[in-house]
Amino acid sequence: MYFINLVRIRKSAVPQLFDEICELVADGRYLIGDHAWERLLERGIMEWQIIAGMSDARLIRERRLARPNPIVEIKVPLPNGDDCKVVWSLLRHERVAKLVTTHLLGTDDFFGDN
Repeated sequence: MYFINLVRIRKSAVPQLFDEICELVADGRYLIGDHAWERLLERGIMEWQIIAGMSDARLIRERRLARPNPIVEIKVPLPNGDDCKVVWSLLRHERVAKLVTTHLLGTDDFFGDN
């Protein structure tokens, strides 16, 4: 917590959704959607590579108001040195993270600037 002008505030600016998803994945509380499975196979990425890279993941963007579930876009390093962008959603009622899709750096619109 921080104090600004003697008013106590919480660290709400910290990417809480990112932290929550990383924690769920680390605890094994995640699932992989059909679309994500297809993209993993198509791009030659194994599930364990994404999960292993989550410990060194960097937040690209949080979309807390996304529907039907909030989303985070994360840059994840792969064991071979490549980077990929992964999109996770938070299924709050089920308390699990869902892998939505993956993009390899240089082969897709990595940062979604379009």
